[in-house]
Amino acid sequence: MATYKVTVATGDMVEAGTNNSISITLVGSNGESRQTTVSFLFLPGKEKSLSVHCGQDLGPIVLIRLHKWRLFLEDAWFCKDVRVTAPNGTLYRFPCYQWLEGVTTVEVREGSGKKLVDDKLQILKEHRHRELAARQEAYRWKNFAQGWPRCLNVDSIFELDSNIQFSRIRANNFTGFLIFQGASHFLSGFLLRRSSWNSLDEMRTIFSRTQGRDIGGCL
Repeated sequence: MATYKVTVATGDMVEAGTNNSISITLVGSNGESRQTTVSFLFLPGKEKSLSVHCGQDLGPIVLIRLHKWRLFLEDAWFCKDVRVTAPNGTLYRFPCYQWLEGVTTVEVREGSGKKLVDDKLQILKEHRHRELAARQEAYRWKNFAQGWPRCLNVDSIFELDSNIQFSRIRANNFTGFLIFQGASHFLSGFLLRRSSWNSLDEMRTIFSRTQGRDIGGCL
């Protein structure tokens, strides 16, 4: 019997947690574990720890599979990373940093930065081929107009996977910043001004005040 200690970390964004079921499979050079449930509730910025029991030593852990199951309502989950400690004390790190949506299984390689020629195991070669095929499917190009640069073959960004779209957290932050900036200009009299500036000093007074607020908001 071999026991592996596993720690699963959720991203610290507001919407990163989930109440969907998450389970994990460890894949080593000598075999793989059974699918083991991690938890049914993940909170942003928190970690879940568990033990995965196997009938034999799996050898070096080269992949993990994260399985997400929807119980009632869909609730996307952002996985930060997974750490696996083998019975001999070896620590394996699996950086994930991606959203899992719907009923899905995501494979994550051990984060050692290997090249194609370093993939000696057939399972790693197959994983690299699947990953390449998935990216070729996601990033298709089309001609917008004659003489223009090529662009993604989608009609809306909402057709893209969440991991390709611009961060929803950043989008919300930008929206809030624009509202704040507009309110600042309104209160300073800039937006409703119908007359010409009286002097450069007057312009400096208004813009220095609004820029000071903007810089403070960014920091």
